[in-house]
Amino acid sequence: MTVKVAIAQMNSIVGDLTGNATKIRDLARQAHAAGADILVTPELSLVGYPPEDLLLRAGFYVQSALALSTLANELAEFPGLHVLVGHPHQVADAHYNAVSVLLNGSVLASYCKHALPNDMVFDEKRYFEAGNQPVVIDVKGTRFGINICEDTWTAGAPLQAREAGAQVLLVPNGSPFHLNKEQLRFDVMRNHVCAAEMSIVYANLLGGQDELIFDGNSFVLDKDGRCMLQMKHCEEQLDFIDFIDGVPQQTRCEPTLSTEAQIYQALVLGVRDYVTKNGFPSVLIGFSGGVDSALTLAIAVDALGADKVRAVMMPSPYTADISWIDSREMVKRIGVRYDEISINECFTAFRNTLSEEFAGLKEDTTEENIQARIRGTILMAMSNKYGSIVLTTGNKSEMAVGYCTLYGDMAGGFAVIKDIAKTMVYRLCAYRNSVSDVIPERIITRPPSAELRPDQKDQDSLPPYDILDGIMQRYMEENQSRAEIVAAGYSEADVERITRLIKINEYKRRQAPVGIRITHRAFGRDWRYPITSKFRD
Repeated sequence: MTVKVAIAQMNSIVGDLTGNATKIRDLARQAHAAGADILVTPELSLVGYPPEDLLLRAGFYVQSALALSTLANELAEFPGLHVLVGHPHQVADAHYNAVSVLLNGSVLASYCKHALPNDMVFDEKRYFEAGNQPVVIDVKGTRFGINICEDTWTAGAPLQAREAGAQVLLVPNGSPFHLNKEQLRFDVMRNHVCAAEMSIVYANLLGGQDELIFDGNSFVLDKDGRCMLQMKHCEEQLDFIDFIDGVPQQTRCEPTLSTEAQIYQALVLGVRDYVTKNGFPSVLIGFSGGVDSALTLAIAVDALGADKVRAVMMPSPYTADISWIDSREMVKRIGVRYDEISINECFTAFRNTLSEEFAGLKEDTTEENIQARIRGTILMAMSNKYGSIVLTTGNKSEMAVGYCTLYGDMAGGFAVIKDIAKTMVYRLCAYRNSVSDVIPERIITRPPSAELRPDQKDQDSLPPYDILDGIMQRYMEENQSRAEIVAAGYSEADVERITRLIKINEYKRRQAPVGIRITHRAFGRDWRYPITSKFRD
């Protein structure tokens, strides 16, 4: 007997119960028209994921229950279609992360998530209690079990489903993207689901939610771990697969993208969703003619269209001629509105105002930071006036060591490349130019500079970026000690310097705008170090 399963790689909006229900109903209509017997939507698809402290509000559960009941009634127009919908579920005083199977106008069954993740970006134990019962439904003679996301990252819940008779495991997911996550999912599902002699339908959420990116990449594996279907990266999609007597039939598997393509598409999705879901009409970017702002500008245009992006060049007395030339060339290529607003008069006014206070003192980073703060003030004034959100352009390497200015280049609403190391910035620029040549080559090849003093270069203040990024990755992302990093071949002086800078600049990062998470450990939800601390490992 053939069972057709539809997988909805859907982009929910947190808290938009009406909009999400409408989207599920539309997907059900398409699935039913295609002859599907089952439609699987992602984890908490009805309310969006993660809802965070909305889950502490009683009214959130009341409205979720009402929305689920209303949706179940509406789906009665699609007889025979089993629709898996993720939602928060309250039973007496207990709260669960649940999936309900809606069929012919009613709730056929509800499954409560067993394994509650409480590490990295997850803190589900703050909100939910763990379920402990399997749910298996029979559809045309094939027995489908249900797990939710983290349940399949250990062997317990899949084995329980198998022991209850499941042949196929349906798994709604809210699995966020980070580098190499696609292969990691395959490996874990093969170890915990296919090893239990079950096929798996892995339906993953799509979209940007604050700093998190949900990349889709939903898939189906047979019980031997072979890919039967893989859906697209960072694209909303509805796809189908047939099961004959519980065995998935080969359709197609999307080719794995390069690392640079995966990251770039995730950044585009993150910008598009943050800006549009929060209702901003357009974005502003302080464009210096440097590589970071060039990459940010390209991402913004790809995400929103050139008509919603405005680049503002704010030259100072130290801005090089090539910065003007390269900036004008790139905005010509990319087609955005471009303005040049000199900060010279403002800088002179600040110097004059502080001349008596600073009499007899040498110029230093104070004067450099004044320039950055003037630029930040100009951008935020324009943001206030026009309602546009400012996209900041600082990268992870700079954020790590504090090579950024509070209330200056850190001023803004969304940090696009906050989790992108400088060495990866160059790789992403090369990738974007391989699609179409939008970033002038000299922007990529010239030595990076903040241009806040004469003939300034980043490497005057920092080690070479390949060294900085290597130490940062080992210390911050991989939790290696200083001794381990030195043993890996880095100089003790560089390791001591970089790790010290990471520690003392925690106060800056706490005041930085939210930004897109790309690695498995980003500054933000993953990184919770105290500002006040004397510990040294």
